[in-house]
Amino acid sequence: MATVPELIPREVLFGNPERVLPRISPDGRSLSYVAPVEGVLNVWVGPLDGEARPLTDDRDRGVRQYFWAHDGRHLLYLQDKGGDENWRLHAVELSTRAVRDLTPFEEVQAQVVEVSKHHPDRILVGLNRHRPELHDVYQLELSTGRLEKLVENPGFVGWVADDQLRVRAGVAPTADGGSMIMVRDAEVDAQWRVLLTAGQEDALTTTPLVFTGDGTGLYAISSLGANAGRLVCLPLAGGEPQVLAEDATYDVDRVVDHPDTHRPQLVGFMGERLEWKVLDPGVAGDLAFLQGLHPGDFDVVARDDADAVWLVAFTADAAPVSYFAFDRTKQEATFLFHHQPALARYQLAAMEPFSFTARDGLGISGYLSFPPGGGRSLLPTVLNVHGGPWVRDTWGLDPEAQWLANRGYLTVQVNYRGSTGYGKDFVNAGNREWGGRMHDDLVDAVRWLVAQGYADPDRVGIFGGSYGGYAALVGAAFTPEVFSCAVDIVGPSNLQTLIESIPPYWAPLVAQFHTRVGNPETEPEFLWSRSPLSRVGDITIPLLIAQGANDPRVKQAESEQIVAALRDKGIDHEYLLFEDEGHGFAKPENRLRFFAAAEAFLARHLGGRCEGP
Repeated sequence: MATVPELIPREVLFGNPERVLPRISPDGRSLSYVAPVEGVLNVWVGPLDGEARPLTDDRDRGVRQYFWAHDGRHLLYLQDKGGDENWRLHAVELSTRAVRDLTPFEEVQAQVVEVSKHHPDRILVGLNRHRPELHDVYQLELSTGRLEKLVENPGFVGWVADDQLRVRAGVAPTADGGSMIMVRDAEVDAQWRVLLTAGQEDALTTTPLVFTGDGTGLYAISSLGANAGRLVCLPLAGGEPQVLAEDATYDVDRVVDHPDTHRPQLVGFMGERLEWKVLDPGVAGDLAFLQGLHPGDFDVVARDDADAVWLVAFTADAAPVSYFAFDRTKQEATFLFHHQPALARYQLAAMEPFSFTARDGLGISGYLSFPPGGGRSLLPTVLNVHGGPWVRDTWGLDPEAQWLANRGYLTVQVNYRGSTGYGKDFVNAGNREWGGRMHDDLVDAVRWLVAQGYADPDRVGIFGGSYGGYAALVGAAFTPEVFSCAVDIVGPSNLQTLIESIPPYWAPLVAQFHTRVGNPETEPEFLWSRSPLSRVGDITIPLLIAQGANDPRVKQAESEQIVAALRDKGIDHEYLLFEDEGHGFAKPENRLRFFAAAEAFLARHLGGRCEGP
């Protein structure tokens, strides 16, 4: 007889983690991590083998992006206001806990370009102070806070500096949606020249990474001459790229490089799970040790300057994230903490890879999470669509999948065409297919699950954020016969107004939107035909729509216009507006409010379990 698992409290799934984001000091003696202080995430610091104390004192959105300065005296973190993504860079003095705003400019976004242990008092930051669409590069002196502009942006959307903090590479978008990797031989008075040109078909699978230690080459991921993105070394003097690692199906997902020479040591490919390949025999023993330490997939999240201690995170599908300090010299690992140890008290769902063939013959894959302790037939089902769309779902702990499975739903995550990671042919198969074949892949996944007997065709919901929110609206407007309800989080309802209102610092990438989604100036009818707002009258299922008022990517108007249309037509809907959020929900009280509403909504329309208000 099936055993119904205990309800996992939403607070455990979506509240603050107990501890997360460990980092190690440059000298390897101190450990930092993010943990709550009176309900707000802050940075804590202490000895590697001792007790930590809070260092920062944020009282609002919490600290979620931080790192050690190589001077060992400061921690640096990025913070915005209300989710507007105008990040400011702050420095905290470890000895005094004094906080300085290093980029105190209104409506300006700071980006960290480069840090180097060879220059511990300096970092490079990008600021769009003078032109909202372009980030110039500044040198920031930590001890004084002095900013000096080094490079005026000629139209680049990304930068690469060498170990001496010389800005010598950049990415220039092209009018056809492609890109060029630009380089120069010196930082001052040197002309930019093209090192590599990637057409539109290769743009999403080609990117520069880091200069070689001697500065004569540039490591990059590139799909030129192949389907999947390969790890290559591009000689700056010219000549053919040297291919260092490749897979026939999957793009290079991550690279661990030597901190001094930058020679690649490990290369990760994300298949059904993360698979590592050794490039440097000197770390083969380290890889073997770590793979034997824990059954999950690991990532190296931090290293000290001597490269003697690695901080390693292990993720598994049905367990909290585990963090270890790995002493490479002793070949010993010390357990640090779980990110949310309370999860271990509950029965969690496994994440199972699955695949099917779409109606046009394209192979599609994804993950299923069945309700633990229950059956596998005629289940109420939630299709949870990832955002992006130019990202992908991966194996590992997913709070939303655990939440839905625990409430009794078969949870489906599909890497539909246009998702990254599967090579350029697959990602380019999504071009101009928003609301078209990208949506067909989602519908075909539901039909496959029904044919297998897993899903109850009369109890299928669609849920997602950003592009996933758009997909939920498309499901409600274009294929309401497939779904019983839809949940949209910050999803665009009108593709024309979406593209016309992108953040200014995305403007150089607008050609990508024109070639991959559509051009508002030349084909407004096409974009309107793929917009859920155009077919509001066809919606026959209830919707829950949630929006951040300060979202710079999908503006509040995207939700307001479809909510107004739903209201005018008398269509069943709920609308949640979060006044202090942007593109997603950073504050735990807002996350908990949303998931409580979503859980009750799904329970009403699909029949799953509900924790209550």
